[in-house]
Amino acid sequence: MPASPARVAVVIATRNRGPELLGTLTRLCALDEQPPVVVVDNGSTDGTAELVRANYAGVQVVGLRRNRGGAARNVGARLVDCPYVAFSDDDSWWAPGALGRAVEVLDRHPRLAVLAARVLVGPDRRLDPVCDEMAHSPLPSAPDLPGPAVLGFIACGAVVRRAAFLEVGGFDVRLGVGGEEELLAVDLAARGWGLAYVEEVVAYHHPSLSRDPSGRRRVQIRNALWSAWLRRPLGGAARETAHLAALAMHQPGAWSGILLALAGLPWVLRERRPIHRELEAALRTLAD
Repeated sequence: MPASPARVAVVIATRNRGPELLGTLTRLCALDEQPPVVVVDNGSTDGTAELVRANYAGVQVVGLRRNRGGAARNVGARLVDCPYVAFSDDDSWWAPGALGRAVEVLDRHPRLAVLAARVLVGPDRRLDPVCDEMAHSPLPSAPDLPGPAVLGFIACGAVVRRAAFLEVGGFDVRLGVGGEEELLAVDLAARGWGLAYVEEVVAYHHPSLSRDPSGRRRVQIRNALWSAWLRRPLGGAARETAHLAALAMHQPGAWSGILLALAGLPWVLRERRPIHRELEAALRTLAD
């Protein structure tokens, strides 16, 4: 059955992709579930907020003065009063029936904080490689979760339990966009929340042509290091640092991501909170 509009909302963080965003909104507004949609504009200079207001009267638009990256999703999640929040990007959307199914799954599994959906990429709908990894997660299965247990997700293919998401503070504003999911996933797991891959819930992603792949890779490496240094015990943090340094030897420009991470070391050390041994063991299992 379709989900009630009061059960799930869609939150989109966007910046300077007005025309692409309109295509996404057209698809979301056509869904049978009719979810409330909140667009959080990260200080766009292309008139994105005005374009949405002019074309979609039923979509709530929040304009931010500065770019908060993935943390703009936190603003939208605080505004809605639905128990569940589905995230989309300006270049992604949910398949028909996906949100209704997500609500059913979350209702039945009260420990589930993040439902990681199957993300199909591009016009030929290729399975995102991260989803393949999640589908074959080596973590032990949990009887109170609806699918393979995971410790990560793709933000544009995730439906979260709003209370759990806000409990841990959502996405960290300092991480921007690119690997910002890892720290949030670890913080949720550290609080006892579950994350699971649910293949039957589907999102579509047509990556924007305006992306900067090298810049995104730098941010991903920086965020992976920050996440490790913030939460992993010394041994795990050292292992992850060595692993990423080795990768950087073969990836042009990757060292700049390591330098960016080092620049943030003072605040990272101030806010470091190592996770418990069981969670560290799970992270090591995923890395092996």
